[in-house]
Order: sequence, then structure tokens, then C-alpha cells
Amino acid sequence: MKKTIILTFAALAAAETFAIQGSISTEAETFAGDIKWHARDKKYVVEKGKVTKEFKLADVTGLDIPEPAGFKKAAQMVDEGQGAAAIAPLTKIVSDYRMLKWDKPAGRYLALAYLAAGNAQKAYDACQPIIAEDKSAAYSGDLAAAYWQALLKLGKREQLEGLLKKAASSSDRAASAAALVMRGDIIVAASNDKPDELRRALRDGYLRVVLMYQDAACARERSEACLKAAQCFDKLGQSSRAEQLKASAKAI
Repeated sequence: MKKTIILTFAALAAAETFAIQGSISTEAETFAGDIKWHARDKKYVVEKGKVTKEFKLADVTGLDIPEPAGFKKAAQMVDEGQGAAAIAPLTKIVSDYRMLKWDKPAGRYLALAYLAAGNAQKAYDACQPIIAEDKSAAYSGDLAAAYWQALLKLGKREQLEGLLKKAASSSDRAASAAALVMRGDIIVAASNDKPDELRRALRDGYLRVVLMYQDAACARERSEACLKAAQCFDKLGQSSRAEQLKASAKAI
């Protein structure tokens, strides 16, 4: 079984996506056409008519790829607690858009769908091919926070702590904010709802994000921090404070 899993993963790693229409930018130019990612050579190949160009991953400064059909609906299903129905379309988007901008947002929602279904191992497995292509996805960007949730559920604390340190020390403010939210989650997970521990989660995690990360780039993390802080205040019997935070989350 182990050998089969390894061979399957190797085949996936070597596979290439079919062409996705969009444009690719470097410091020297922007070129539009049908884009393919070549995992083995770490390069993009773009075809437009009879013209074919290759772009090394290290040289690429931007990808402009239209939102995949079905992504918005699938993401909405996850947000509304219908994650099981979103797993199949999100899996296809992640596969089709490997290293083409939308694999990480779709991967995030795919991991969240599995987490909502109580399957942390599947959430972890869904993240692994993306992180194999781009190691920074484990500590910054769309995928990271969902990946951390899987690590927390699986008890992979040492790995999680290392990634949180990388996120906190990076120049990515959204990643730093997400790391603080996860700090709160770690405290709450071990708290047994003890008031002192809930207050520590608020102080060292959630409320720090609410107060210190007001910029637009951190809106998602601030909204999440508001909702999780509200849960803590509900458990502490401070319902009015909880309602204020829920209202703040909706307004973001």
C-alpha cells in the first residue's frame, strides 16, 4: 500500500495540467495565450497561435488567470456548511490549475471542506501536492491557515510551530495575522474552556489581530479573529461583547 501511495504521488508530481488561457508577466514582458505548467522543469510554456514561449518560474512576476468556472459556487458551499458537495469540483480545480494562481485558493477551500467533514488527514493530503510545488504555501498565502488547522487536528505540533514562526517573521502581514489567529486556536484547543485560558487566547491571539491588523490585506484574518474572539466571549458569559464582535466581522 505504501509503495502504491508513493508511486501515485510521483505520477501526480510529474503530470502537467492542460492549457489554461491567461497571461504571464516577467520584468521584461507580458505574454498572453494558453499556459501550461511543467512541473519537472519548473517552467511555464505559453502558446499563442504559432508562437511558443517558455518562462522559468523564478522569472515570473505575475499570472493573470480568469476565475475557474464553478469556483465561487464551491467556495460558497464550503462557507455555508455544505463542504461535502464541494469536494469534487474543488479537487478538479486544484488539479487543473496547478501553479496557475487558483490552485491555492481552491486548495484552501478543499482543505476546509475536509476539515468540516471531520477528516483532517484528507485535508492534510489535499495540501501536500501544492506545498510540494511551492514550499512557501505552507506558511503564507491562501492555503496556509487551512493547512495549519489540519496540522493542529493531527497533532503535528512541532511542524506547526515551525511554520508559525516562519509566518510571524515574514514580511507578509496577512500571514503574520493568520499565525496569531492560530496561536489563539492552539490555546483554545488545549483549554478545556477554562476561563483563564480563554482570556489568554483572546489576549495573545484573536484580539491582537482585531486591534493591530486593520489594513485591507488582513481583512479575512481580522474577520476570522472577530468570530473566534466572539466564541470565547460567549463561553465567558460576555454575550454583549460577543455580539459586538460578530457585528464587526460582518462589517469587514
